[in-house]
Parts: sequence; structure tokens; C-alpha cells
Amino acid sequence: MKDIPQCEVQQTHPELLAKAERFLPDDNSLFALADLYKIFGDSTRLRILYVLFETELCVCDIAQICGMTISAISHQLRILKQSRLVKCRREGKSAFYSLADGHVHTILGQGMEHIHEDRA
Repeated sequence: MKDIPQCEVQQTHPELLAKAERFLPDDNSLFALADLYKIFGDSTRLRILYVLFETELCVCDIAQICGMTISAISHQLRILKQSRLVKCRREGKSAFYSLADGHVHTILGQGMEHIHEDRA
């Protein structure tokens, strides 16, 4: 494994430090963002989000596509809903889920694009 390049001289660059510090979010925002990314760290939840990528589906449909029980899917949907990644609407006796907003769609799309880009 190659070594990580390091500075040969220890010195700081005040103008770069000032620029970086202006864009550094506060600790509470960073903790909230870390919690959000933890939700994306589970392949079952990612599978559910991708199932909902282009269309809304009821819990029964999601369970069938994912090959899981309705109870297991409901548990994951609860977590996704609490994290504001999915939303739900009722129609009669059915509960239909969809991605909460365009941000979720963008996060998923850009993540997939990132892992598939050439590493030339």
C-alpha cells in the first residue's frame, strides 16, 4: 500500500484556513448529517429507497419486491419516515410510500453515479 503524501514542511496557510472555516457547518448540523448518512448505511433501507426511486408503492408491493415480510418492511419504513426520507399517503386500506422529496432522489442518483464512474 502506498504511503499518503504528506507535507515536507509543517506550516499553515491562513488564507486557506479562513476559507475552509467559513464553510464548516456547526457541530449540531454535522451530527445531524452523520445520523442521516447512517440511515443510508443499511442495504435493506437502500433497497427500499431504490424500489421507490421512480414510483410510489404500497407496503405489500415493497415487501414482495424485496422478498421480505410486511412486518420487516414496515419496521424499515418507520425508520425511513422518521428520517424524512420517505412519505406515506393512505388510500382506503392501503398505505402508499414514496421518496420524501427531490433531495432523496438526488442523493441516491448521485451516490450510484459516483460508485459507477470510471476510476481511470
